[in-house]
This record gives sequence, C-alpha cells and structure tokens, in this order.
Amino acid sequence: MQRGATIQVSSPAPAALLPTLAILGAVLLWGGSFSAMRVAVQALSPRAVMWVRMAVALAVLLPVLPRLWPGKRSMLRDWKPLMLMVAFQPCLYFWLESNALTLTTSSQAGVIASSVPLLVAVGARWFLGERTGAGALIGLVVSMAGVAWLTFSGDDRGQASNALLGNAMELGAMASAAAYMLLVKRLCGRYGPWTLTAMQVAAGALFFLPGGMTLWRAGATPWTPSLAMILAFLGAFVTLGAFGLYNWGMSRIPAGRASAFINLVPVVAVILGWALLGEALTPTQLCAAAVVFVGVWLSQRNGRASRD
Repeated sequence: MQRGATIQVSSPAPAALLPTLAILGAVLLWGGSFSAMRVAVQALSPRAVMWVRMAVALAVLLPVLPRLWPGKRSMLRDWKPLMLMVAFQPCLYFWLESNALTLTTSSQAGVIASSVPLLVAVGARWFLGERTGAGALIGLVVSMAGVAWLTFSGDDRGQASNALLGNAMELGAMASAAAYMLLVKRLCGRYGPWTLTAMQVAAGALFFLPGGMTLWRAGATPWTPSLAMILAFLGAFVTLGAFGLYNWGMSRIPAGRASAFINLVPVVAVILGWALLGEALTPTQLCAAAVVFVGVWLSQRNGRASRD
C-alpha cells in the first residue's frame, strides 16, 4: 500500500464484515478456553497442557504444512520480525501470564489485561501510521473500565504472594500480546495469516516441549475421554483456529480496531463459566459486561483511520 493512502474503516463496512466476524469467532474461542483450561489443569500441569495444545495444533497442520511454510529466501529476509512475532506470541505471552497468575490475583491481572487494545492503538500510531479517532479512544477507555468492573465484581478472595512482580509480569505479557499484533499487521502484507499461524504453533511446540516431558511422569492415570476431548478442543480450535481467525481478521482491518475486541474475552469467559461450570454470574457482572460491549461498539465507530 502506498504511503499516504487512506484506509476506510467505516462501520458497518461490507468489506470489514467477514474479518470482524473472524475476530469475534477468535474471541469466542479464547473466552471458552478459560473453562476448558480450568478442567484440563486439574488433571495435568499447566506446562503439559500448553505443550499438548501446541502439539495438537501442529498435528492438524501437518498435512498442509509444506504448502504453508515460507521459502528460505523469505525467511532469511524477514527472520528478525518473524522471530520476534513467535517469541512474543505464544512463547513470552503464555510464559509470563502463567507465572503472573501465581503471584497476583486474577482481578488485578484482569484489569492489566484490558490495556492491550490501548497499547495496540498507541503502537499502531507510532509504527504503522494508523490514526485512531477520539470516539474510538473513548470506546477503548469505556471497555477498559467495564473489564475492571467485571473483574473486581467477581469472587476473587485469593491473596497475592507478590503482587508487584506478578503485575509487572502480567503487564509484560500484555506488552508481548500488543507487539505480536503489530508484527502480524506488518508481516501479513508478505505472508498469509495461516502461514504466520503455522510458525507460531511450531515455535510454541518447541518452546513448551519441557512441559510435554512431564507427561511421561504423569502416566496413563489422568487420561479420560473427556480430558482428551478438552485437549483436542484447546489445540485444534483455540490454539490453531482462534489464532488463525484472528491473524486473518487482523490482516484485513486496522490493528487498533481489531485489538478492541480483545476486551470481550473476559466477558465471554464469565458467561461460559456460568453456563458450563455453574460459576456465579451476578447482576453487577452483567452490567459490567454491558459496559464492555458498549465500549467495543464505540471503538468500532471510528469513521476513518488513515496512514500518514
């Protein structure tokens, strides 16, 4: 795209409908992963679950991996941004967040997690030349307030063993997520979204391989048909499907707009936790969820975003 070109992102734009639906599909899958992960980590260690997720996703991709994998010349040309992309997501993101949640409370982590769209909007302005209108920024702030309300209204009585370190690691995880989104937006002009997804999955399977080693010590005792189905869902749909859908959507609409939907993930998680696991869902949480929806809706009514 030539410098100085204007990108129309009016809502609802027919050209943006399918990418928006793809991103919403990714959000639904990521939100559903919380309930599935709660069940899976009762039988296996979190590190083992992460490796199985990556391994399942990689196994699904194997038949088409030779067609998706870029040539050596392309990888040599772009090896730095490609390495950074897979390092930020899934490697650093999942490692930092999983450790952060052992040190701080889920409420504090949830509030910090809501900063991702704002970090992406600022980064997109600096590195991609995307302008975010005042209405969209107001929407992002409203959605962040809704996420904060939602997380603090939940039942979180846990004590933070080291809140300062845990919150710093959670912020690092969110910075990693934001950097990943910006890199995908930059790279999707030269690589297909499923190619980038395949590279993430392969890197994740290698990075979390030590977690896979723990499966030998676990033996066959924890394995049940329901656990196998949950892990298949986490690998094939959440890890592969959600990242693929999000990367595809991100390749077709501005990064700031795509990232705004991330704040819907905790809303979906709370609702599915209530529907599937019988967790509490209070009127206060419903009001907070409505605020998040309003904020995301406002963030999409940006009229126009442009490149300098």
